[in-house]
This record gives sequence, structure tokens and C-alpha cells, in this order.
Amino acid sequence: MEEIFVTGVAGFIGHKVADILLKKGYAVTGVDNLNDYYDPRLKKWRLEVLQHHNAFTFRQVDIDNYQELREIFKSSSYKAVINLAARAGVRASVADPWAYLDTNLKGTLNLLECCKEFGIKKFVLASTSSLYGFNEMPFVETQRTDEPLSPYGATKKGAEVLCYSYHYLYGMDIIVPRYFTVYGPAGRPDMSIFKFIKKVDQGKPIPVYGDGKQRRDFTYIDDIADGTVRCLQLGGYEIVNLGNDNSVELMYVIRLIEDALGKKAEINYLDRHPADVEATWAGIDKAKKLLGWRPLVSIEEGIEKTVRWYKENRDFILSLKEVE
Repeated sequence: MEEIFVTGVAGFIGHKVADILLKKGYAVTGVDNLNDYYDPRLKKWRLEVLQHHNAFTFRQVDIDNYQELREIFKSSSYKAVINLAARAGVRASVADPWAYLDTNLKGTLNLLECCKEFGIKKFVLASTSSLYGFNEMPFVETQRTDEPLSPYGATKKGAEVLCYSYHYLYGMDIIVPRYFTVYGPAGRPDMSIFKFIKKVDQGKPIPVYGDGKQRRDFTYIDDIADGTVRCLQLGGYEIVNLGNDNSVELMYVIRLIEDALGKKAEINYLDRHPADVEATWAGIDKAKKLLGWRPLVSIEEGIEKTVRWYKENRDFILSLKEVE
């Protein structure tokens, strides 16, 4: 049984990627530091889903700890590494850039060094649409991405560049999927859709930065995880957009949430944050060509599924610590 090493395995995308790999017959060793950026109980909830698989092994490790990582790599022979561990959040990175440097950049370097030492030739690095900034849309992989608007984007760009160096120097196959606004069941509590569903249900005002007309290429978690696993089939060094190819206004998503909950939203309009872009839209021709991938879940269906999960787990979700 081939074994894949997955970082950030208790995270939103990480747990879904690991689940797909396990169902495909791989063994998975997953690591996560279970930090408290948001309530760790949600991360443990996701882990419980994975721990029903006999071929899943979990280790609580921080990827910025090189020696601990190296000890794990000594004990197994991994077919590939999928690095989904990251400090996420554009606005939060402006407030605390140091945490982003440690995980997103140093952590990636530590993993690349372990791959080099132990002969692992396949590496997938999760990256972000935040790198595109104010580029013309739809965003495509050949556009300039050297003017990130936040420390989060800057550290993810740095990780991409490090990956290219290791591909060039050591012949590693490194694939970099750039994700576009991922949402869905068991999502991150700091993301807009999770916040909006919870607050609308409770009758609390939802925060909207700007006028609500900003557009995002919201992409359902199952589609993102599927595309990430497909990246294992590629060689060389490739950057591939994974998005829904359907940029929609934030206000439209709020209306979908209202309809799914049967409740009206009270909106608290706030000033637009300078690190936020007005719109994102993924050009996905490369993903279609190289991966045979396309998104299957529309925003309408995805919101319906996410609200259904919320309703089924309402008591647990409402008990989670608030994330501002």
C-alpha cells in the first residue's frame, strides 16, 4: 500500500484530501499542530472522521519543527507529500505576519529538505488565488504574481518560489494548485460563508466589508480536494488554478444563505480592507487539460449542502469559540 504524507490534515481542505486518498486505497500519515487560530474542537471533529480508517495515522507535529518532521520521515517511505498546512487568512496576516512566515515559508522549506534527504520525488503545495492581486480576470497561471497584497500572499509566493528551486536543483516533481475561496461543510469558522450561516441563523448582524458587490470564485470543498489529489498524477513543475470558474457577488451568496435558512440577514457594512481585492475569477483551462478536472458543484448546490450540514450539527457549531 503506497503511503502519502499530508500536512494540515485536521484542516478544512486537509481532512477532505486525506479522506479521498484513504478511499482510493492509499495509506495516509497526517500531521497537524492543532493550533488555536480557530477552535481546535472543529479540527478534532474532522480528525474523528479520518480515524475510522485503519490506514490513517495521525501525529501532532508542527511543520516548522524540522527535527520532529525528520524523525517521522525516517520511519516510513512516502510516495508523495501534500503540504496543506498553512496559516490562512488575508486580514489576520496583516495583524500577525510572524506566524505566517514560520508555517507557510519555513514549514515548506523543512518539508522540502526532508523530501530531498529521503528521496521523495513528488510534492504538492497548496497555494492561493490571493497572489493574483489586481490582475486582469479571469486569472491565469502565466500572470505576474510578485505583488501580493498581504503577508499571507507574500509567504505563499515565497513557498512557491522555494518549490521551484527544489524542483530545479533536485529533480522533484512539484505541483502547485492555487485555490479560489474554498467553502463547504466543516469549513473554516473565519471564512465568510461559515460566519454568515451561523450569524443569520442566530439573528445576529453579519459583517460585510465594502458594499457587498465584491465578487468571489467560491469553490466547493469536494471539488478542491478532488483536484488536489489529481495533482499527484503530474510531473515537472506546474502551477494550476482550482476554482469554480463562476465569480459571483457576495450579496448573491447572502441571498442563497437566507433562502436556505428561511431567515433574513441583518448586514453590518464595514470599510473595505486594503488587503482585500474587489474580485477573483479562476481561469481553469490548464486544470481541465492537465488534470481532466472541472468543478461539479454549483454555488447554489454548495450553499444548500453547507447549510444542511450546519443544521445537522447546529448545537456543536454554536458551541465553538467565535472567530472575529
